[in-house]
Amino acid sequence: MSTATAAPAARTTISRSPLVGLGAATRAELGKLARRPAAWVLLGTGVALNQVFAYVIPYFAYRGDASSDFATEGATKAQLLAGMMPAEVVANTVGAFAVFVGALALVLGALVTGSEHTGGTLKTLLTQRPSGAVVALGQMLTVVVAVGFGVAVLALTGAASGVIVALVEGQAIVWPSLGSVASGLGSGWAILAMWGALGAALGSVLRAVALPIGLGVVWILAIENLITAVSRSTLTSLAGLRDVLPGVNAGSLLGSVLPASPGGDAAPGVQTLVSGERGLVTVVVYVLVAVLASVWVTRRRDVA
Repeated sequence: MSTATAAPAARTTISRSPLVGLGAATRAELGKLARRPAAWVLLGTGVALNQVFAYVIPYFAYRGDASSDFATEGATKAQLLAGMMPAEVVANTVGAFAVFVGALALVLGALVTGSEHTGGTLKTLLTQRPSGAVVALGQMLTVVVAVGFGVAVLALTGAASGVIVALVEGQAIVWPSLGSVASGLGSGWAILAMWGALGAALGSVLRAVALPIGLGVVWILAIENLITAVSRSTLTSLAGLRDVLPGVNAGSLLGSVLPASPGGDAAPGVQTLVSGERGLVTVVVYVLVAVLASVWVTRRRDVA
């Protein structure tokens, strides 16, 4: 009798474990995200942009007149071909993460959290067993896992394109070192996790999808570039502010781990305004701040 009574009690204790609840919440969020067409559209957009700008345009420029294309102006045919080889797969994968693909990650984060408010499902979710903190952490983990999956897909499709170009042009297939792959893709994952977490935090704070996306995309594509440009010319006093911006640190982190481009020009947003170590620390700090903000807002939200 005592054994039969103890077993249910043990099961009840396990079911109330925060880690078990967090795992269940994350699996549920991943399942919802996988069924959202918008998530797959974002992934497809990222793959398409990567293929077009890293392989399609350079290859047509290589086969035609390289000097006539604005995207490859100044690069010789040899440089264009070298930039499409499998050895450059890491740079071709993560080169746009600081700006364009980062904007897509921000949209994904806002979609994960903001859609719960616009769809009116957060109230129902929080009145069930998960606490607000568990729900918010599960959403953040979902974003981190999702962007990691996106990095893997971009790397695999880029590697496939590099191999195809090498075979068609009769070039030797040489892969980058394991260390450069780990550091490059790992840094890219951290950067997309930062943008995704910031988007998720904005979705939680603003209780919307469209407004966080609009603000975030304008910040990434316009405001940061404006501050950076002004701090280099007329208002050098803004250099301190510039050096703590998320995009600047993301670009500096990429600039520290990516080799020099065969064409000589870095991808948009890739720079070395701060050290790579500072860039990594700042990216991680932004992720932590975004997680804490989302947890705090969700825990204090009145869903009555």
